[in-house]
Amino acid sequence: MKRREFITLLGSTAAAWPLAVRAQQPRRIGVLLAGDPSDPENQNRTKALEAALRDLGWISGGNLKIDYRWTADAANLRTHAAELVAAKSELIVATNSPTLVAAQRATGTIPIVFNSVTDPVAQGLVASLARPGGNSTGFSHWQSTMGRKWLELLKEAAPEVVHMSVVFNPDTASYAALFLPTMEAAAHSLAVMLTVNPIHDSVGMERAFISTAISQGRAA
Repeated sequence: MKRREFITLLGSTAAAWPLAVRAQQPRRIGVLLAGDPSDPENQNRTKALEAALRDLGWISGGNLKIDYRWTADAANLRTHAAELVAAKSELIVATNSPTLVAAQRATGTIPIVFNSVTDPVAQGLVASLARPGGNSTGFSHWQSTMGRKWLELLKEAAPEVVHMSVVFNPDTASYAALFLPTMEAAAHSLAVMLTVNPIHDSVGMERAFISTAISQGRAA
C-alpha cells in the first residue's frame, strides 16, 4: 500500500461531509494505533498523516479534530476503540489487523478506513477488497501467499540452510496462521525443516533463536 493512496482514500471519505457543516464546526476522526507513541517511526507516521490531510484541506486543530489512541498492549485495544466511539468520532482509522478487529467490534456504523492489514479477506474482516461491505474499507499489502516467497528468498540467499524457524507473537499477530500453509509447502519443496515458534515475550524469542541455531548446527 502506498501512503498517498491511503491518505487520498481518507481524504475522499472526509470530503463527503457536507460543506455547510464543515464550515460551522470541526469534524472529528479517531486514529487507533498499536505501539509506543514515543517511537520515532510512529511519530513520523502521525506527522505524515496530518501533513497529507492538511494538503487536502483538513487542518488538525482547525476544521478537523484528531483523537489518537495508542497502546502497546493488544488487550487494551478494545477499550481504546470504545473510547473513540464514545467521543463521537465520525471516522476511525485502523492502522493494522488488531486495531481493525477492535474497531469493528466497537462499531458497526462509524466508517472505518484501514491500512497495513494482513489479508483482510482471508481473516473475514471484509467480504472482498473490491466490495468490502459493512463499514470498513482500505488497503492491504500483505497476502498469505507471501509466506512461500519468504522461505524461497532465504534459501536463495543461504543455500546451505536446512532448518528455518517461524517466530511470531499470537497475541499481536493472530493472523500469522494464514501464512503457515504456504510456508510449510515451501519447506517441503525446498527440503528444509520448518519449526513454528509462537512466542509471547523476549525470553521466548531468545529461546526460539537458540533452539534454531542448535538444530542448524546439528544438521550441518
